[in-house]
Amino acid sequence: MTHITEIEVLRAGALTTVQDLGRPGWAHLGVPRSGALDPTALRLANRLVGNPEEAAGLEITLTGCTVRLTRATTVAITGAEVAVRAGERPGDTGRPLALPAGTVLTIGPARRGVRSWLAVAGGIDVPAVLGSRATDTLSGLGPAPLRDGDRLPVGVPLGEPAPVDVTVGPAPAPELHLTVRLGPRDDWFTPAAIDRLLGTAYTVSPVSNRVGARLAGAPLPRAVAGELPSEGIVLGAVQVPADGQPLIFLADHPTTGGYPVIGVVTDVTPLAQARPGTTVRFHGPQR
Repeated sequence: MTHITEIEVLRAGALTTVQDLGRPGWAHLGVPRSGALDPTALRLANRLVGNPEEAAGLEITLTGCTVRLTRATTVAITGAEVAVRAGERPGDTGRPLALPAGTVLTIGPARRGVRSWLAVAGGIDVPAVLGSRATDTLSGLGPAPLRDGDRLPVGVPLGEPAPVDVTVGPAPAPELHLTVRLGPRDDWFTPAAIDRLLGTAYTVSPVSNRVGARLAGAPLPRAVAGELPSEGIVLGAVQVPADGQPLIFLADHPTTGGYPVIGVVTDVTPLAQARPGTTVRFHGPQR
């Protein structure tokens, strides 16, 4: 008889989703990318347990979660600074943890940063949709965000855990400096708007999520009024709604939008751990 390893979700927390490296190959058909907000952290967690880097794991937001492993296995947690308990003993982030069958694994609230990634040897083996097991919170593609009582199948381990004691991830920065390339609609904004974008500080809004990081600060005045016909949106696009406050689109961004895009951030990964109130400054690619 074959025994299947499962993860039983005892407490899902604020938002826990299944994530892999997403669906970038479908962008030409308007399919959102989705995937882990910090792919580097997920890749590291997978390497620590002997998985291929693209294996699906769990992305855990801010308040932590609690799961039970039905079979003996190896797990690893990366990302935010959190307290980890494996049954009655404390665990560490950034290293492989061998867990006996029935272990209750508790990942506590983030003390620094926002999101953690949990990899399990064999990977989360939910059905793939358009080549990915990732949850997309906006489109509904992939498995739904986890709820208490859900059970997730785990695949067969393919490799051995990494022979390391511990790895140390980068600490979340108190101030983010993001490279932005202007366009395609920067001509819809006044010169003063460009100066503000590149010369003033913004803060991350509490209403940010996997769809986008909303910023608060100096509004960006428009030179052209009205809205555009819907057009494609890419990861990192900085769209400016009617209130003039910039919005940086993240992994679960929509496929189209009517507001102008003033620029595109070249790397949105630092925003995965940006708490509300984090300072954001933009600079051009020449810096």
